[in-house]
Amino acid sequence: MYLKINNKKITIYEYISFKDKFKSFKFYLDPINFGIKISNKKYANTYFFCQRVDICFTDKDNIIKYIYKNVKSEKLIIKLHKYNIYYLPVGTCNNLSVGEKLKIKK
Repeated sequence: MYLKINNKKITIYEYISFKDKFKSFKFYLDPINFGIKISNKKYANTYFFCQRVDICFTDKDNIIKYIYKNVKSEKLIIKLHKYNIYYLPVGTCNNLSVGEKLKIKK
């Protein structure tokens, strides 16, 4: 699946297993050029991330509830009334706004 923003496609990987959710971008040193979708998690954290990321919280219909841009390492974000968490490369959320629907294609 991929996310389409302004004629740019970003590959999105959906992590389902506990191991994948726990690992996410931890200790990832290469430049981030893809996104991660994690469903049904109570919080987002950036502990041990070696790079900054954009974090986007959505509901079940992929309508954006919260956006955090350029989040550095060692942050914990707890929000209610959300379902999906997207970890995206820095700069991806610059053209997005709260209430907008993410254009996810399969």
